[in-house]
Amino acid sequence: QVQLVESGGGLVQAGGSLRLSCAASGRTFSTYDMGWFRQAPGKSREFVAAIRWNSGDTYYADSVKGRFTISRDNAKNTVYLQMNSLKPEDTAVYYCAASVNYRYTYYITGAYDYWGQGTQVTVSS
Repeated sequence: QVQLVESGGGLVQAGGSLRLSCAASGRTFSTYDMGWFRQAPGKSREFVAAIRWNSGDTYYADSVKGRFTISRDNAKNTVYLQMNSLKPEDTAVYYCAASVNYRYTYYITGAYDYWGQGTQVTVSS
């Protein structure tokens, strides 16, 4: 079993920054592909960013490209999402997710095996 715990959410003004963290349990964290998704009220959960465990390749949704950065620290079993130049439309609950097997479709929720409980990000205008 893998447990994921997000932190770092909060209220920020437009143009501000936040860094989300996701701490994972499990000795094999370094072999998991990791992703961040978000869900706004009344909308479906959408892909934000992902990072491969072996290559370190990163992927981003077009809506966050150039503003958000995903990274990981395997020694700390933690994945991060640095969010800069935040906009009101970034307001959502942010979830981290872990995939224990390689899946080409890193951008869909079904590619992930474990999920955190989510952390709220609110961006005021």
